[in-house]
Amino acid sequence: MSEELGLRERKKHKTRQVIAAAAQELFVRRGFENVSVAEIARAAEVSETTVFNYFPTKEDLIYQGLEAFEDQLLQAIRDRPPGEGVLQAFGHFILQPHGLLTADDAASAGALASVSRLITSSPSLIAREQQMLTRFADSLAALLAEETGTGPGDLTCQIVANTLIGIHRAVLSYVRQRIVADPAGPRQLARDLEADCQKALDLLAGGLAGYDVRPGSAAHQ
Repeated sequence: MSEELGLRERKKHKTRQVIAAAAQELFVRRGFENVSVAEIARAAEVSETTVFNYFPTKEDLIYQGLEAFEDQLLQAIRDRPPGEGVLQAFGHFILQPHGLLTADDAASAGALASVSRLITSSPSLIAREQQMLTRFADSLAALLAEETGTGPGDLTCQIVANTLIGIHRAVLSYVRQRIVADPAGPRQLARDLEADCQKALDLLAGGLAGYDVRPGSAAHQ
């Protein structure tokens, strides 16, 4: 029975990969809005129903990796060791290379650049991404409220959660701009991202009171 279940899961995983690969090839070649689910199904040699069984919306064909981010982030916050704050736990998580940034070859760099161009050129994908990030912030705020014992909708939890997800939003933008402008390789980008992101995290850890203070004498009362 376990072998049968294992085989079934492998078949499902392979089908999912085939559908996603076919969709990405069509999207990159023709643009996200110009490709229908029916065309994706034909290219993957499956039915439209099968496509929707694996990917509830067309946007999910692009954001399948980002969907896992929510669970991984919440788990990283829950599993942080005693004495470690939420900002530190978030920093450890966000500074780990993910996806194509773990590779170091021309094919990976090209794939990352293609997906980046695809997303930035598609209003539908950008809108869906913002919806997902808002959901991530809400989930994180709920976890913080649970851990701190405050009620649902606590403003401090909302501010902290939206600040942390804002960091992730900025990281996504940073990666896309860098890889499109100068695809020097995912690993080099990952190293630069770690250094630049750590500076921002250190700034937040120290507080924003001293950030970008306007030089010169104080205004007259």
